[in-house]
Amino acid sequence: METFQAGTDVLFILIGAVMVLAMHAGFAFLEVGTVRSKNQVNALVKIMTDFAVSTIAYFFLGYSLAYGIDFFAGAETLTEKNGYELVKFFFLLTFAAAIPAIVSGGIAERARFYPQVAASFLIVGFVYPFFEGITWNGNLGIQGWIEDAFGVGFHDFAGSIVVHAVGGWIGLSAVLMLGSRHGRYRKDGVIAAHPPSSIPFLALGSWVLTVGWFGFNVMSAQTVEAVSGLVALNSLMAMVGGVLAALVAGRNDPGFVHNGPLAGLVAVCAGSDIMHPLGALVVGAGAGALFVWTFTLTQNRWKIDDVLGVWPLHGLCGVWGGIAAGIFGHQALGGLGGVSLGAQVVGTLLGVAIALLGGFVVYGVLKAAVGLKLTQEEEYQGADLSIHKISASPDYKRE
Repeated sequence: METFQAGTDVLFILIGAVMVLAMHAGFAFLEVGTVRSKNQVNALVKIMTDFAVSTIAYFFLGYSLAYGIDFFAGAETLTEKNGYELVKFFFLLTFAAAIPAIVSGGIAERARFYPQVAASFLIVGFVYPFFEGITWNGNLGIQGWIEDAFGVGFHDFAGSIVVHAVGGWIGLSAVLMLGSRHGRYRKDGVIAAHPPSSIPFLALGSWVLTVGWFGFNVMSAQTVEAVSGLVALNSLMAMVGGVLAALVAGRNDPGFVHNGPLAGLVAVCAGSDIMHPLGALVVGAGAGALFVWTFTLTQNRWKIDDVLGVWPLHGLCGVWGGIAAGIFGHQALGGLGGVSLGAQVVGTLLGVAIALLGGFVVYGVLKAAVGLKLTQEEEYQGADLSIHKISASPDYKRE
């Protein structure tokens, strides 16, 4: 029975890993549909390359930093419990690799290729696992300190803060260090509009992410015995709440509608295992409205050229989700309890601080050392031709 249980857990978490791996295709097509057509190839290549680089960084550095586990033991040790630790690494890697995928959308259309690849390695190797280990492995005793102060530790079941807020706030630091696209904000106050190149691709990316997200959330239980149908239902309710709020707040705009479910799912990650479904619906709706409002504010008022709105979507909706777990997780609001609003605020602010500091250090050093941004001529030509020497739809002449 122990062998059967171990094999079942391996299969369970492997399915989750594959579902989250598929989400990276969602990241790719969401960016492909949002950027201008002259930058579509670059979006696809970035996501694929970032995943490969993230795997190397997490295998050799990040996983050990977060959990104190490496893969330099003998084969017998590696295959214990049907190789569960190996598949667990695969699953958690897909989370780690989401950080560069998130950042990619914010800096789209004007970032140099290899400096961003280097940034991905450093972020997944050092910055992300530092906070991951604090939250999910109790490193440095910070969770113990929070528990002593508030009675319970910081709760982030599936990564509203650990993954999404960290990715979003690193993305903000990258966007600020990189600067806006040439001509996006003119001195005379005119804001140049760059509408999405393909609503169908944008919608495809949203759907792939949404479907994969159920592996992201539900399989965060990591064993069959711990799996909860409540997580699945709460994810569903938050998703539809995000859609409907974004539909209304965004006045039927398809870009907002297809980011709405993602906003809701980002926000529900932290408390999806403890909220009542009605609470999840409210959290998702709040996130959908928050995304629409803050995306418009950052783009038009604050003139932050965050192409896909990764800071509003992941950074701010992630923060909302981390705090909301401390509100809607309470038994008074139908939740299962075991959370504290104070603990959630402290853990959330810690994640934001680490992400901002780490992001500014990584991108600041790279900017000073090698530069981050394409030249004005390269940007005008488009990243596809400037970097990859081919466009998404090359014109072929008949022979």
